[in-house]
Amino acid sequence: MGKVVPTIPTIGFNVETVQYKNLKFQVWDLGGQTSIRPYWRCYYSNTDAIIYVVDSMDRDRIGISKQELFSMLEEDELKKAVLVVFANKQDIEGAMTVSEVANALGLTNIKTNKYQIFKTSAIKGTGLDEAMEWLSNTLTQAK
Repeated sequence: MGKVVPTIPTIGFNVETVQYKNLKFQVWDLGGQTSIRPYWRCYYSNTDAIIYVVDSMDRDRIGISKQELFSMLEEDELKKAVLVVFANKQDIEGAMTVSEVANALGLTNIKTNKYQIFKTSAIKGTGLDEAMEWLSNTLTQAK
């Protein structure tokens, strides 16, 4: 949205409406803590897109991230949702490359959802416009 805002990990969920070009998104930011994950499914109905943010520095938990992603994609309500993966923290030296993140998440095994992965840095804002542009175009084409 054009500005960097300091954040802390989401506890529970936050909801916000975001306008990008001709699309209005109702964005649900769901916390990723283990205790919160079972509640994610409460927010799946009427979902057109998933923006899945991955910490490219966290090699230890990328396997868990893969498991959670595939569990989500198995849900009937998300079978047609477009998936955008943000390989985030690309501004930090030593981060996994986009290819490494894609391989670790097993993205090539996704058969039911249209998807794309983007190299992003939330701090610098890089990759976010490209990702939102792709998402906007993909959702517009699907309608």
